Amino acid sequence: MTMNSRLTGVIPPVLTPLNIDGSVDVASLKALLDFLLEGGVSGLFVLGSSSEVAYLTDAQRALVLEVTVNHVSGRVPVLAGVIDMTTPRVIEHAKVAKELGADGLVATAPFYTRVSDVEIERHFRGIRAAVDLPLYAYDIPVCVHSKLSAEMLIRLGSEGVLAGIKDSSGDEGSLRGVIIARRNSPALENFSILTGSELTVDSALNMGADGVVPGLGNVDPSGYVRLFDFVESQRFEEARQEQERLHRLFKLVGAGNPERMGPNSSAIGAFKTGLMLQGVFSTHLTAEPQVPLNEEEIAVVAQHLEQAGISVALSA
Repeated sequence: MTMNSRLTGVIPPVLTPLNIDGSVDVASLKALLDFLLEGGVSGLFVLGSSSEVAYLTDAQRALVLEVTVNHVSGRVPVLAGVIDMTTPRVIEHAKVAKELGADGLVATAPFYTRVSDVEIERHFRGIRAAVDLPLYAYDIPVCVHSKLSAEMLIRLGSEGVLAGIKDSSGDEGSLRGVIIARRNSPALENFSILTGSELTVDSALNMGADGVVPGLGNVDPSGYVRLFDFVESQRFEEARQEQERLHRLFKLVGAGNPERMGPNSSAIGAFKTGLMLQGVFSTHLTAEPQVPLNEEEIAVVAQHLEQAGISVALSA
């Protein structure tokens, strides 16, 4: 996979490990990068939702990206999330990302203020004009409260403003519309279509998507690589079985007691706990004000790992 062609395969949204004082745990980050690369991933997406980008300071963002780019050293492309509320703020992040060696940028629609499709399009055009790196749109309406229209994605992709889409909208009808448009348009030949819906990867790939950006792929990267390879080689029954195993494993995101924490604390905390139990992370801490999993909840995560055939290196 190169940045001159479509992004394909498994591109995990890299988690950000933290020390007890809230600083970035650089040693654990490097261990995670090695774990993902050894699992066979095709690329890495840092500073996305699973990276807790909304919780990180600008200095922490820069550190995570710098460590990742230097440690990976060109073995796979590194995409940098430049997610922020407005175009000027995103452009500042994008300039830093380019300086630090990112291979591509990932941006959502603007958020906090209410925007129209016209303003969202201006946003993407402004980012791409300001920083000369491939720009991928991140469609995640649950967080930014705007759904990216298929028509806009197709238009911006045809004009070369957008290099691709990470679709975490859950709207598979819209996703199929973009896939169909690409099939019928030479101008979209290199437009990458990636699903962020880790529970329906086999379906998305069979529709024509190029790959997946799975949060759960931090915990089980080799599982998602197997799933991708099964679909690519048309071993559909094995793909179904692997997808269903990952579907069961994904239930670990509900380990957190909803009376103690919100769904983000539970999901990201469970992913981090899964890595801690495998000996990759030193802690399972999430960024403030999120609530970390307690011992009972950690044991739930351990149970899900073991049921999925993943060895637990540490005592739950």
